[in-house]
Amino acid sequence: MAVRTTLTWNEEKSLQKLLGNVSLILLYKSTVHGNRISNMYNRCIRQGSTVTMIYCPKNSFGIFMLGHYPEISEGFRKLNSSIYFSFQKNKTMEMTAAFLNSTLKISNDQLEFQFPISPVQYLSLDLHKRTIVIPKLLVEKLGLNPDLGFRFLECEVFRVEGIKDAAGYINRITRATQHRNSLLADLRAYRPYADLVSEIRILLLGPVGSGKSSFFNSVKSIFHGHLTHQAIVGSDVTSITEQYRIYSVKDGKDGKSLPFMLCDSMGLDEKEGVGLCVADIPHILKGCVPDRYQFSPHKPITPKHPAFITSPSLKDRIHCVAYVFDINSIDNLSSKMVAKFKQVQKEVLNCGVAHVALFTKVNNCYEVLQDNFLKMNKSMISQSQIQNANKMLGIPLSNILVVENYASEREMDPLKDILILSALKQMFRAADDFLEDLPLE
Repeated sequence: MAVRTTLTWNEEKSLQKLLGNVSLILLYKSTVHGNRISNMYNRCIRQGSTVTMIYCPKNSFGIFMLGHYPEISEGFRKLNSSIYFSFQKNKTMEMTAAFLNSTLKISNDQLEFQFPISPVQYLSLDLHKRTIVIPKLLVEKLGLNPDLGFRFLECEVFRVEGIKDAAGYINRITRATQHRNSLLADLRAYRPYADLVSEIRILLLGPVGSGKSSFFNSVKSIFHGHLTHQAIVGSDVTSITEQYRIYSVKDGKDGKSLPFMLCDSMGLDEKEGVGLCVADIPHILKGCVPDRYQFSPHKPITPKHPAFITSPSLKDRIHCVAYVFDINSIDNLSSKMVAKFKQVQKEVLNCGVAHVALFTKVNNCYEVLQDNFLKMNKSMISQSQIQNANKMLGIPLSNILVVENYASEREMDPLKDILILSALKQMFRAADDFLEDLPLE
């Protein structure tokens, strides 16, 4: 009779997302194979990389360890980067992970992970007593219940199969998370050029379904630390967004507003009288269109409209435009749509507003960035979609940005975050260039 794991399907998928396209093979289950370290050890020794899961009443807690379990006679094994993670039982889809250096010791009574900090902290697991003691370091990093020094319900160990490039695997994941956190810190510390405005405004322009609203949702999700869907998105042939929306983003649910706003517009359409009216764009760029203005494809806003802002200030203006494209459809843009974009670009250039191109729906963000996470791979830059956008819109390659928005996912991904945050940082730089280039008066 096959032994069934306590790990849920959603939790397993979250782990596979974190570790890559791997398989988890159940080696040991304490309630089936015995609550002794020797039982665990005999089933897990020389099995390669493992995931150890501890199921508690309010949390599921786990450790990914690269390489074999150490021999009992070895004492503490050498320092090793490991991934510690937890699932919240009241919201099982949310996983929190931390990348830490630790050493492991196996004795006749327990597993003991030592963290080389001052003072030294330990995580210990006693199978016979079914108790776990988790140090303050992990409680804080994983958002665990502070009273986690109690009995657990079950312990399981899985062999992890399918890890590529084992030598640099943990290092790459660790560096990705560190780079993501560095980008977050930079963006949180951002202030617009010379404090000319308190917040910059970035306008998202693109065809229907290109991912404008999804980009805003993705940015908000990163700063909130979990997935959110404030802006309505869809895949209809007509624009889901019919109002002009000016979205602010808070640093956390109850945090302060960050110094930028994302302005979402109606989708562009190749047909006349459908989608965003090109005549509305100069008014949007100059700051004359209020939040929640209802677009009319047949009738652009005029100064006679009761909501028209007649004397907009610099803070009301658009400081950067992001042309948003679905990377999978850029090569198939019709001549009419290209002509529409030329019209749009002319209006943007006439207003002197900075601009970038944002490609969404990239299939595999893991292949986009170089190992240093700072630049796109040359193979990505040479793709026909990138080259066509460069020729069609005349936008420098350095201002062509690629992202994979959050859509149907249920957990965050550090590499997706890097692409999204890097794109946002480039938009900030473009907005600063616009502000710096303003006339002295």
